[in-house]
Order: sequence, then C-alpha cells, then structure tokens
Amino acid sequence: MKKLLIAFALSLFVVSTSFAGGAATKTVEAVHNEMAQLKGQQVTVTGKVVKVNNGIMKRNFVHVQDGTGGKNTNNLIITSSQTAKVGNNITITGTVVLGTDFGMGYMYPLLVEKSSITVNK
Repeated sequence: MKKLLIAFALSLFVVSTSFAGGAATKTVEAVHNEMAQLKGQQVTVTGKVVKVNNGIMKRNFVHVQDGTGGKNTNNLIITSSQTAKVGNNITITGTVVLGTDFGMGYMYPLLVEKSSITVNK
C-alpha cells in the first residue's frame, strides 16, 4: 500500500510539472550559474522584489532576490508588462535572454524577459 501511495504521489508530481508549461524551476543563483545552458528557455523563479522600474522602453524591470547567490549572482532582473511592488514575494516565469544591449550604456548580460508575474500571499 505504501509503495502504491508513493507511486501515486510521484505520478501527480510528474503530471503537475508537465502542465506547468515546461518551465524549469530555479533559484536566482542557479539561473546565473546555468545561464548559458538556459538561454532561450523558460524558467520559473520565486523571490522577493527588491527594486522596480516601471515603464522603461514599454516594459517594467523588476529585480528579484531569493537569498541565494553571492555579490554578482544574487539579483535577477526580469522584464514584464506586469509589475509588482518592492517587498512582494512573487513567482515569475519568463525566457532567459543573454547579452541584451539597449544602447546608451544599458547592457544586461542576463535578463528573464516577457515574464508573467504572480504575487504570492
């Protein structure tokens, strides 16, 4: 009976992750460390909003931290048509993009673009 329950629970996990849009769930640090492999792929990250710049080049820039990473790997910048407030705990899903140059000195080695934002309660 115990093996049956474990198998059932695992099958539910596989089904639920299959319908999650195929986005890999990662930490902020993992997205930084694996950015070359994740280029062009969708990722899901949960963390706290630490900075927001709305309405820049027809998009919102949201900085997310989850407590992982060091000085150069603890902050993830996402772009979205949605926004959140500083202090919100959010879950985002977006596409990893590398080497974005908006000109005028705005170069981003890593962005998660076209992200959907869900504010967690």
